[in-house]
Amino acid sequence: MHSAAFILTHHGGIARGVLLSRFGLTRRMLRAEVASGAIVRVRQGVYALPTTARDIVAAAEHGGSLTCRRALRLHGIWVLDDDANPHVWLGGHGRPHHQDCTCVGHYYDGRAVLGLAPIEDALVHAYHCSGAETFFAALVSALLQGKIRRRALARIRARIPSNGRWLIDLARDDADSGPESLLRLRLHLLDITLDCQIDIPTVGRVDFVIGGRLILEADGRENHESDQKRHSDRVRDAAASVLGYETLRFDYAQVVHGWPAVEAAIVAAVVRLRERF
Repeated sequence: MHSAAFILTHHGGIARGVLLSRFGLTRRMLRAEVASGAIVRVRQGVYALPTTARDIVAAAEHGGSLTCRRALRLHGIWVLDDDANPHVWLGGHGRPHHQDCTCVGHYYDGRAVLGLAPIEDALVHAYHCSGAETFFAALVSALLQGKIRRRALARIRARIPSNGRWLIDLARDDADSGPESLLRLRLHLLDITLDCQIDIPTVGRVDFVIGGRLILEADGRENHESDQKRHSDRVRDAAASVLGYETLRFDYAQVVHGWPAVEAAIVAAVVRLRERF
C-alpha cells in the first residue's frame, strides 16, 4: 500500500482525507504519518506535504483553491504583478474556514478543488479580478509555453464579458517576454500597427517593426544580466542602422514601470517616420 505522502505527491501536494481513504488509508494511518512529519494536517479532513507551497496551503485552510495571479505564477505563467494576498476560489457556493485572515475569496461559478486552480480558471479569474493587461500578458505566456491550446480559448472566451473578447483575438503564441506582450497591447490601443517577429537579413529576428523602418525591441528581465547579450544587441542595432532602420530598445523596468516615457519615445519616432516617408 502506498503512503499518504506518496499519494499527495501525485495530487498536487494536498488532498482531502476522503480521497486518501480510497487508497486504503485509514484515519489511524494518517495520524501516524502526521506524527512522523511525513504529512501535515491542514484542517479537519485535509492533508498536505510539508513542502507544499504556503499559498496553496493557505487557500486550502480558507476552504478552496489558490487562484488569480499567484496561482498563475505557480503554474509558471508570466504575470504583471503578484497578488498582495492569496486569492481563493471557493466555487459558487463555498464557504470560508479562515477567520480574520488576509485571503481574498472569489465565488465564481464552478467546482473549486483543493490545490491550484487550473490555468483556464485562474486566467478567467485574473481577468475579472486584475483587468485586461494582466489577463492578456498571462494568456500570451500560457500560449507560448503550450500550457493552453487554441481550443481552450473558446472556453475562456465564453466565460469573460463580450467587451473583453478582443483580447483573445489579439493574443499570439510567439511573444518572447511579458514586456513584449504589454508593449503590443498598449500600442494596439494607440492604433499603432505592428509587424511581429520579423526576420531581417544581417540583423536577425526582431520583436516588432513599425512602418517598415522602425524596430522595437522589448527585453525581458533576464536579457540585461549578460554582458554578451548586451554586446549582441548593440551589434544587431548597428546592422539595422546600416539598412536604414531606427531601433528603439526598452528593458523590463521601462515597459512595466515607466510606460509614459516609452510611449512618448515610440510616438515621437512614429511621427518622424511618417514625416520622412
